[in-house]
Amino acid sequence: MDGTAKDGSPVGLYALLPEMGEATLVHGAIPAGATVLELGAGAGRVTQPLAALGHPALAVDNSSEMLAHVLTAETIRADIESLRLDRRFDAVLLASHLVNTADAELRRGLLATAAHHVRDSGTVLIQWHPPTWFDRVDSVARELGPVTIAVKDIVLDGDLLTATVHYDGAGQHWEHPFTARRLSISDMTAELDAVGLQFGEWLTDDQTWFTATPNQRSSASESPSVSGDSDAQAT
Repeated sequence: MDGTAKDGSPVGLYALLPEMGEATLVHGAIPAGATVLELGAGAGRVTQPLAALGHPALAVDNSSEMLAHVLTAETIRADIESLRLDRRFDAVLLASHLVNTADAELRRGLLATAAHHVRDSGTVLIQWHPPTWFDRVDSVARELGPVTIAVKDIVLDGDLLTATVHYDGAGQHWEHPFTARRLSISDMTAELDAVGLQFGEWLTDDQTWFTATPNQRSSASESPSVSGDSDAQAT
């Protein structure tokens, strides 16, 4: 099963990529048996190991081809920013540097969805490109399981970085162009505050993972004007 997701991510590649310690990181930061909502779960590379660690998990992605690879967790097909379920979770996972999108409105929407779905006593776990990453990203090839990854054609223009990720594995080659915006820690704090969240703690020494927790629920996270993706499907 192959194809390309809405954001250009190759499905065959994401089905091939191994889990790289993210599930263990998340598992160590939340209570045993905590319910998990993963936003932008792709082919379940992280969701399924979390389920195996005893966390009832729900994987959300806007690609049915990606979600077809998720066999051990509940799935819902939807755009993250328009998802509004009548459920809350102990932990909400927003990985893959999604918050570094160049689209400010989309970034706010992603975070608002996370804030809407986390329990008052719960935790949002976020992966991002910290500000220093933009000055040290390079084109050195790296091995991730059976896949070789290299970031090429890197162009830094102010706070925007454009590049193309080249992937090679299983006799195949994929390319995925992307644009990322540099956000300062104060920028990120302001974005969190706007949706009713507050910074929690760094989860990794390189500051690529951090937590956020709900403060007083705000209209941004409870907005009735965003009612959900009409194309959303549960499986």
